[in-house]
Amino acid sequence: MAHAVHDGSLKNSTMGFKHSDERQLVLANATTNSNAKFWSKFEAKSWIAFLFVGTCLVYCVRVTLPICIATMAEQFGWDKTQSGIVLGSFFWGYCLTQIIGGHISDRLGGDKILLLSATSWGSVITLTPLIVHWSSTPILFLTLSRFLMGLFQGVFFPSLSSLFSNRVRESERAFTSSAVCTGSQVGTLIIGAFGSVLLDWFGWESVFYFSGIPSILWAYCMWKYFLKGEDQIISLESLGNSLVNSKDDKVAWRKLFKSAPVWGVIVAHVCISGTFFCLLSWMPTFFHDSFPESKGWIFNVVPWAVAVPFSLFGGILTDHLVKLGFDTAKVRKLMQVIAMGLSSIFTALLSYSGSYYQSLLCISASLGLQTFSHSGVSVNVQDLAPSCAGVLFGVMNTGGALFGVALVYFAGYLIETSGSWPSVFSLISIVNTFGLSIFIIFGQATRVDI
Repeated sequence: MAHAVHDGSLKNSTMGFKHSDERQLVLANATTNSNAKFWSKFEAKSWIAFLFVGTCLVYCVRVTLPICIATMAEQFGWDKTQSGIVLGSFFWGYCLTQIIGGHISDRLGGDKILLLSATSWGSVITLTPLIVHWSSTPILFLTLSRFLMGLFQGVFFPSLSSLFSNRVRESERAFTSSAVCTGSQVGTLIIGAFGSVLLDWFGWESVFYFSGIPSILWAYCMWKYFLKGEDQIISLESLGNSLVNSKDDKVAWRKLFKSAPVWGVIVAHVCISGTFFCLLSWMPTFFHDSFPESKGWIFNVVPWAVAVPFSLFGGILTDHLVKLGFDTAKVRKLMQVIAMGLSSIFTALLSYSGSYYQSLLCISASLGLQTFSHSGVSVNVQDLAPSCAGVLFGVMNTGGALFGVALVYFAGYLIETSGSWPSVFSLISIVNTFGLSIFIIFGQATRVDI
């Protein structure tokens, strides 16, 4: 798996990287001994479409409980505190498996871990209604179910990063990443639209089945048609062996975390993940408080619909610039300037918007422009450390999730104490500016894991 990565780095040298003669010789030798290969054009198209559906399902499953929680709380007599505990349990599980999921993906292959992940979360979400009804303490088992959901989904995006770093050429990674990750916006739209209808017509149980059964079918199709059946099944022994670091791995990690470009991409990702989570969490409250007569389905749908073409355009533009010969690091930084700099301008403009439609325009532009990060830091981690991109992305994503929770809490404190939404929007802009500055100063696109 790691050999194919060296081949990608050799190609990078013709796309704007400046390696020494010695490094080029090392990479050339590694390429000669390579047994793996990048996806062909047909394979890439098939995998992108299939993984796009998988990402849609990840978010359909993730948003299922938030859609149903009010109805379930009314049925079972839960208060707001109990409902919050159930919803928050996902986050704790999600943070626990980011790093270990990326590490195992780098060892065994991201495709295999994606299969294991989807099978697990699909089974849990499908069985949840049955378990809740059979249990004498439904809130306990629902909390456990939500926690397990976070555990199993925590490995998904690190596994994608690991898979792309090994099977996708550097000049095609931005579009691949942005196209697949666009599924997050589409999945949110799908479950928001169909989930609400199912909830009203057939009850909350139907929403769980709507997102769970397709997830199991998706995993089956991956096993049957993409991984070719039983030869790809992961044994417990291989899982255990993948968790044991060799001496070489430890030396590589010490070297990696002494690298300024690595810390640059980590800081930038943590900042934009945190601000995105904060904006996403408080957006409905902002519209509800500022424009009480506004229709929720509009501001809950329009920004995500706008984000889809933005994300795809960012990926296409990035790969086009790299193929034209522009320096890869500069292209990644340009995408991040759009994602963190330009989007922050529209976030700050929310403080001065005088009408509902102006605010809707600003929030849509801000969330849409943030998707350019799929072609920036999200791909840059594959440039820096393709041999361990999964676990490094897990480190970044864990930090982003933890920082997001802290930022959401602090934003709530600002709203409660000052009653000022501009202070929240200023906070988001400041955090994004800081992360962007670090990435511009220290960001690079040359390999640091060899």
